[in-house]
Amino acid sequence: MSDLHQAAAAGNYEKVKEILRHKKCSPNERDIEWRNKTPLHWAAGNGQTEMVRVLIDNGARTCLRTEHGWTPAHYAAEGGHLAVLQLLHSFHAPMDKRDECGDRPVRVAEIYGHCDCVEFLQKAELECQAYRRMSAEQGIAMDDSDEEWSDNGK
Repeated sequence: MSDLHQAAAAGNYEKVKEILRHKKCSPNERDIEWRNKTPLHWAAGNGQTEMVRVLIDNGARTCLRTEHGWTPAHYAAEGGHLAVLQLLHSFHAPMDKRDECGDRPVRVAEIYGHCDCVEFLQKAELECQAYRRMSAEQGIAMDDSDEEWSDNGK
């Protein structure tokens, strides 16, 4: 686990900002020992809204997946972190990607009984899909696919 992963997981904003300012680590570095989690996965899963913002503002990609296909939205949904989900959505993060079992973040929120997240994600999925269609029609490039992850039709 890199220093950036540790700082993001611990919620140490000053350390994260210092590491990113000095470009000591990419905000998209995957931690192989922790199933390819990025610092953004840690921050989203821990409900650290401002940490999520700092990481995204410094180039963290919201579409990167763990080895099991989880996006930061999956982790936020698991923890019931509505504010993180709302922030991710505001950055056009993919809210509707399926993991290797076929579960989208909304299903994860359902499993854990986070009704407010389920309600939000149901709307966010539709908005995400509409934005994806509009972007394709207008030729706007979107960063919503992880090159290292095969969607396999999911």
